[in-house]
Amino acid sequence: MNRIDRLYALAEELRAAGPRGRTARQLAARFEVSVRTIERDLSALGQAGVPLATKQGRTGGYSVDRAMSLPPLNFTPREAMAVAVALSRGDHVLFARDARTALQKIVAAMPQRDLDEARTAAAKVRLLVQPVPDPDGEVAEQIWRAVRDNQVLRIQYTDVGGVETLREIEPQHVVVGPNGSYLTAWCHLRQEDRVFRMDRISKAERSVTLPQRPPASGDLHVDGYETKLPDAALRPEDLFPTPT
Repeated sequence: MNRIDRLYALAEELRAAGPRGRTARQLAARFEVSVRTIERDLSALGQAGVPLATKQGRTGGYSVDRAMSLPPLNFTPREAMAVAVALSRGDHVLFARDARTALQKIVAAMPQRDLDEARTAAAKVRLLVQPVPDPDGEVAEQIWRAVRDNQVLRIQYTDVGGVETLREIEPQHVVVGPNGSYLTAWCHLRQEDRVFRMDRISKAERSVTLPQRPPASGDLHVDGYETKLPDAALRPEDLFPTPT
C-alpha cells in the first residue's frame, strides 16, 4: 500500500472506530508499518484538515469526529443490507479483505440510526453456503496479478490423479463457482486451453517467457451454469440505460 492509499485508509479506519478511536500502536499493527510512520501520517492528515481528536491516558488514542467530516456518499439501510448480503455470499480468499474494507467504508459513512436499522434487517437473513477448498492466499495473489497483467506463470500443479507437473501457462480468467475456484489458461505443456483448480496449484511464480496467445475476450460457457460478470455492476449506464 502506497502512502496516499494508506492516508485514505487511515482516515476511514478512524471514522469506523468512532469515539473509541485507535492508538498509534494499533494503527501501526493494522497497516503493518512503524508507529513513527503512523504518527507522521496522522500529522499529515491533520495538516490536510482532517478533524483529528486526541485523548490522553492509558485508553487514549486518535479519533475522527463523524459530525465534522463529510462522508463521500450515504447508503440507505436497505442498500447497506443488500451489499452486506452480496459480500457475504462471495467470501473468496482473493477478495475477502477488500470486501471487508469496502463494507467498513459503508458502515463508517452511515448515520447511527440507519446503521442500526440495516443491522436489524440483516439479522433476519440467513445464507446457506457450501464450504469449498480455498487456494493458498499467496498463490492466489500471484495468480490474480498474472491474470490482471497478462503475464505468463510457472505453476506446480497436481491433477485429479495425484500426478504433479511443472507447467508454464498464460492465465485468462479466475472462475469462482459453487464447488471451488478455477483458473482458465493456455497451457504451454499441452498446447491448448485448460482449466486448473486453484487449490491444486501449490506454487506460482511469474515467468520471463512472453505470452504467445492474445488475451481472452470471449465469455465463459459452462454447461448447467449461468455465468455472471461482476464488471457489469461497475457500469451503471448499462444497468440503468438512459430512456430514448
